[in-house]
Amino acid sequence: MRRQEAYVTPNDAAPQAHRRHLQSIIAGLHEGIILLEADGSIGWANASALSLHGAEDLDELGGTPAGYRKRYALTYRNHHRVPARQYPLDRLADAEEFEELLLDLARKDDEEFLRHIRASGLNLDDNDGVRYRVLILHDQTGQINAEERFERTFAANPAPALICRLSDLRYVKVNQGFLEMTGYTREAVLGKSAYELDVLDGGEDKEAAVAKLNDGKTIAQREGVVKLPDGGAKFVMVAGQPIDMQDEPCMLFTFIDLEARKRIEVALRESEERFSKAFRLAPVPMAVCDGVTMNVLEINEAYSAATGAATQIDGDRELAELGLRPYEGMIASLKRGESARNREATLTALDGGELDCLVSAEPVMIGGQRRVLLVMQDITERKRSETELLTAIEAVMQDTSWFSRGIIEKLAQLREPAPATRDVAELAQLTSREREVLGLLCQGHDDDGIAKTLKLSRNTVRNHVATIYSKIGVHRRSAAIVWARDRGITGHEHARARDKRPKP
Repeated sequence: MRRQEAYVTPNDAAPQAHRRHLQSIIAGLHEGIILLEADGSIGWANASALSLHGAEDLDELGGTPAGYRKRYALTYRNHHRVPARQYPLDRLADAEEFEELLLDLARKDDEEFLRHIRASGLNLDDNDGVRYRVLILHDQTGQINAEERFERTFAANPAPALICRLSDLRYVKVNQGFLEMTGYTREAVLGKSAYELDVLDGGEDKEAAVAKLNDGKTIAQREGVVKLPDGGAKFVMVAGQPIDMQDEPCMLFTFIDLEARKRIEVALRESEERFSKAFRLAPVPMAVCDGVTMNVLEINEAYSAATGAATQIDGDRELAELGLRPYEGMIASLKRGESARNREATLTALDGGELDCLVSAEPVMIGGQRRVLLVMQDITERKRSETELLTAIEAVMQDTSWFSRGIIEKLAQLREPAPATRDVAELAQLTSREREVLGLLCQGHDDDGIAKTLKLSRNTVRNHVATIYSKIGVHRRSAAIVWARDRGITGHEHARARDKRPKP
C-alpha cells in the first residue's frame, strides 16, 4: 500500500478537535490503542496500551518506531524474532494495514516482563480528510497462559484423553495416556475423524451420545468399546466435555480403562459359579445366611435331605424355621462377623427327628454382599457311641474296687483318638497337678484316694477336679476319664523328674 503523506498540521483547529474527539472515544477501551503522527512518530496512546507495555507515560514507548525497537523485543509465537522493519509500528508508519498478528512482547530492560499480544494496524480517514494510523493491541496473556497450562496438564495427565474439533469432528490433540492405553501412535490418531476412530462405540445409548457430540453438548460417563490397532477392542468408560481451544469449539474426551475391572468381574463370576456348584453338590448340610439378619437365603440338597425342607426358599427364613437349633450366643456372634468351628447344635427334621451336628460358620462376600456360610457335620452316630461308652463306664464305676486300669484301656479304645495337634493344645491348658489328679481319676481313685496319694486335703482335690471339668468341658467323672484316655493319659503322672533332682 502506497504511503500517504497528506496530513493536516497540528495547528489546524479542525484536526485538533477531531483528535480530541477520537481520544475521548478510545481512551476507555480495553484494547490498547496507539496513534501515529504524520511523520510516523508515536503521538498518543491510551491507558490500556501503556499498561500492556508496562509504561507509565507515552515517552516510555520510545517516541518513534526506531525508539520502540530499542526498548521492546517482539517475537512470533514460534519464538522467531520479528525483523526490524516488520514491527507493527514500522509497518503502520509505511501505511500498511494488517490483522491478527500473534506476538510475544518483552521489555529489553526487564528480563521477567512478557506479554502475549494480538496486533492489528488500520488507516482511518474521516469525512474531513483527516487520516489516522491506529495500532490496536489485544492482551492475550491470560488466555495464552491458560492454554499453555492446559497443554501441560493435558500432556502430563496419566488419564487417557482426546480432543476432537467440532467443526469437522477430527482429533486435534491426544495425550500419552490414550496412546499407552490403546497402542496407537500419535500420527495415527491426529487428523483422524471420529467416524474412523469411534470412541463412542458400544452401549445402547450410542445414538444419544453421538447426537450430543454433534450438538456440542456434555456426554455423561458411559461404557463403550474402543477398537485397537491390532484388531482387538478395549472396554472403557468415556465422557465428553465441550471446551474452546483458541476460540475453536472442541470436545474433550476422557477415558477410564475398564479392562482390569472386567477381568475381576469375570474372575468373580467364575468363582461364584464354582462356589455355587460346590455348594449344591456338597454331601453335608450347608446354608447361606444374610450377614446382617442371619436369615437363611439358600440351602443345599444335603440340608434338604436331612431336614425335609424345600431347597427353594420363599423369602428370608430364620434358622429355627429350617430346623437348626443354634448353640447359645451363635446368632449374635455371627452377626458380629465372627467365625465358628465345630460347635455342637441340633438339626430338627420336619418329621420331628433330630440330628446332632457340629456347626462351622465363616463370613463370606457373595455378589458384593455380606453373607455367612454355615456347614453342618452329622455326628449323631458318634454321639450315640459316646453315650453308650459313658453309660458303660458309669456302670463299671459303681464298684471302683475292681475298676482296673486294663478295663479302662479297653473301654477307651472304643473311641477314636483326637488328632495330635488338638491333643497338644488341649493338654497344655492343664497344670502338672491337674494332670496328676486326672491320671488318678483314670486309675479309678475317688477323691479320698487321690488326696491320700498326693498328700492333699479332700477339698483341694475337689477344687482340682472342678477346675479340670471346667477346662475340658465335661460334667461327669466318666466323661473326664474318656477325654483323658483319648489324649493318652492312662494313669497317674508322677511329679516331673526335675522336681526331684537334688539341687547342686
